[in-house]
Parts: sequence; structure tokens; C-alpha cells
Amino acid sequence: MSTDAVPTPVGENKEELKRGLRSRHLSMIAIGGAIGTGLFVASGSTIATAGPGGALLAYSLIGIMVLLLMQSLGEMAANLPVAGSFQTFASRYVSESFGFAMGWNYWFNWAITVAAELVAAGVIMSYWLPGVPGWIWAGLFLFIILGINILSARAYGESEYWLAAIKVLTVIVFLIAGILMIFGILGNNEAGFGNWTDGEAPFKGGFISILAIFMVAGFSFQGTEMIGVAAGESENPRRDVPRALKSVFWRIMLFYIGAIAVIGTLIPYTNPNLLRADETDIAYSPFTMVFDNLGIALAASVMNAVILTAILSAGNSGLYVSSRMLYSLAVEGKAPKIFMRVNKRGIPMPALLMTAAIGLFGFVTALVGQGAAYTWLINISGLSGFITWVGIAICHYRFRRAYVAQGFDVNGLPYKAPLFPIGPIVALLMCLLVIGGQNYNAIFEGHWFEVVSAYIGVPIIIGVYLVHKMVSGSKTIPLNQVDVSGIEVEPVKG
Repeated sequence: MSTDAVPTPVGENKEELKRGLRSRHLSMIAIGGAIGTGLFVASGSTIATAGPGGALLAYSLIGIMVLLLMQSLGEMAANLPVAGSFQTFASRYVSESFGFAMGWNYWFNWAITVAAELVAAGVIMSYWLPGVPGWIWAGLFLFIILGINILSARAYGESEYWLAAIKVLTVIVFLIAGILMIFGILGNNEAGFGNWTDGEAPFKGGFISILAIFMVAGFSFQGTEMIGVAAGESENPRRDVPRALKSVFWRIMLFYIGAIAVIGTLIPYTNPNLLRADETDIAYSPFTMVFDNLGIALAASVMNAVILTAILSAGNSGLYVSSRMLYSLAVEGKAPKIFMRVNKRGIPMPALLMTAAIGLFGFVTALVGQGAAYTWLINISGLSGFITWVGIAICHYRFRRAYVAQGFDVNGLPYKAPLFPIGPIVALLMCLLVIGGQNYNAIFEGHWFEVVSAYIGVPIIIGVYLVHKMVSGSKTIPLNQVDVSGIEVEPVKG
């Protein structure tokens, strides 16, 4: 197998992406992508829906699924660390049409997510300054994250490191304080361990309730796959990508499982305020409720500030990964050539500005027509993360089979996923289960508008794939013809 460095084609521009992300940046990018409003806010509603035991089980199962997917991604990204990541893998290991669909799916997902985070940032700021229109804050925050991304990949990595550090510190303080409260050393333990045994606890509603919160748990973990895109600008991807993926998973699981256990113990799952938690009233965040019981002054303001950093982190990362994906699509001829232009600092400026423009457009649609267009954009992109995960599982299964079929020794890979083939197969089946069951209630109750709204992303991505297949004539690549070569990147010194 060839391990020679393969230069990234950039058309007429001789500049390329710069490898400026260090190991600590990769770790925090993955952690930051997974810790956000899904943990700080939505975790309360999952406990109210399925009980503390049901929520704990759902997050644990989704966590296992994510571990399997990250092992698959780690094997491919360490071997071929490129900015295109999933779409490059899909094009090489499955077919050009599959790569086309995966790339545009991921770009659209995070471009629209940037818009969603701008809307959320305006709502959060209204907590302190209700008289200032939300669009002013949205514009300011877009200017900030765009400025960070324009500087360099290192600037993005450094900003994400510190934004993620705030979230991590908050969770650590929450876990320590929560454990002390559970054992009566601090604060007021409202529920006690009876919350795990009284009434319907710990599994309220049984399997159906657990299935109902799988989607929420899955959304909470989305973002961990960003490390696959960031590998294209990592200083030493063959060493740092597998290391970051392995260490990050256990930290994320500790944070999520620990937080769910603390919330489920300290706040009765019957507390109606758990179902009221959303980004418009942070007073009902389970984190705020626990800190209130601890007697921390201005708990709501503190959590509001933390959630604002989570939103800025998501917008910052969304702008970064989506611009790199658009750049990669252009490099491989799947997007207009202008988007593969890179400036002297290694920034794909046309791709970055286009992504920012989509984020701005998405935000504007939230202001026009009572947000109807914006709601549909969010629904279309809602399943994109899970579709990406499905693609990762398929690509890894094909990659490893092709690698062996062509006579290579898997022990020669920079990182070898330990649970192949069970890992990608189980992850794929779990992803399909979550996608299929995300709004089963609407199907059973005949609310067809809700069904269409929830699942619209699936036929769209299938349609993109089929249209490209018909136009290009792309076919599934035989295993003995799959390009399993990698890139040996000389570690950046200093």
C-alpha cells in the first residue's frame, strides 16, 4: 500500500489547507461538539419522559453506538486524514454518488445549524437585554465566529479549546456538587434515592419511552464526528486522531452518564419543570435547578452564560466543518471550482463566505413569515447527522473488506477498529432504528404533516444520491478496485 504523501489538488491556487491543529485542539473539538444544549437543557425532558433509569439506559446505548462509529471513523481518518473525511471515504470506498450525497448532506446540515445557533444566541441574550432585537446579537455573533475562522485553523482550534473548556469545567463542578448534595454534604436533596424506586421509576413508560428519547440522546452526541474533518488540518493525524477519539469518548460518557445520574437523583422525574426546559427559559434547565438547590446566587445567569458559550462553540465549529466540507467537494469536482480556492493562511475563503451566507439566510428566514421557512430548513437538516453516521458505518465496512480483499495486513493500519465487523454493523442498525423511530407517535396517530416534516430529510438525501447516479452513471466500486491507499503526513514540528 502506498504511504507517500498525496498533495491536495487546489486548482490554480498553489496554497493548501495548513496543518495547524494540535492534539489538545482535536480532543476539545470532539468534546465541544458533543457537550451543548442537549446536555444542559434537553436532559431534563428525557428524565421526565423515561424516568432516570430510562434516560440513563438510552444515553448509554447511544453512547455505545457512538463509540463504535468513532472507532470506524478513527481507522479511516488515521489512514486518510483529509478535510473531506466522510465524503472522500464514501467516494473512494462505495461510489462517487454516495460521496456526493454524503458531502452535500453534511455541508447543508452544519450550514443550517449555524443559522439555528444564531437564532438561539439572540434568544439567550434577551435574558439580560430584552430590549435589544435578537437579530443584532445574531449579526454580532456571526461576525465574531466568521472573524475567528478567517484568521487560521489554529485560531479556530484555540477558540474552540477555550469555549469547550468552559463547558467541561461547568460539568465537572456540577458533578462534584451533585455528588456532595446526594450524600447530604451540601445543599438540599429534594428527591433522594427514592427517585429511582418510587412510582414508575426507574423506567417510566418502558421501552416505548426509551425509544422516544433515543433521538434526543443521539442529537446530544452529534458533533463528535467533527474530528474526522479536523484531521485534514491536524499536525500529526496518525497519532492524534485515534488518541483523541479514544480518550474523548470516555470523557463524554462520564459527563453524560454522570450528569443524568445526578439530575435523576436530585430532581424528581415527576417535576413538571423538567418538561419546560428549553432555550427560551433557562430557569428550567436541570443544571440551573440543581445549582438553585445548592444555593448558588444568580444560578440562572451563570447557566445562561455557559449555554451562550455552548451556542457560540456550536456555531464556530459548524462554520469550520461545513466550509471544509464544501472545499473538499470542490477539490473532488462535486462543487463549483471557486470553492477550492485557499488563501495564504490556508483558509478556503469562498467556501467559508458561502457557508456564512447560508447561515445568514437561514437566520433571515426565521424573521420572515413567522419562521415557517426556517422551521422546514431545520427539519430537512434534522436527520443529517444520523445519515452521516450511517455513511460512516457503511464506508468502514467497505474499506476494511476491500483492504483485506486486496491482500493487506490490517495490523499495518495506523489505527485498527477493534470490533470489526460487529462494530459498524451494530452501529448501522442502531442508527436506522433511531431514524425510523424518531416520530413514531405521529405515524400511529395519523398526523401526516408532522410525519412529512420529521422525515423530509430522508427522501431528499436519497433523491440527491439517485439524481447524481443517473447523471454521472456512477456505480458501486468493486472491492478489488477500491482505493485503500493512505497519506503519510510528516508531523509538524514546533
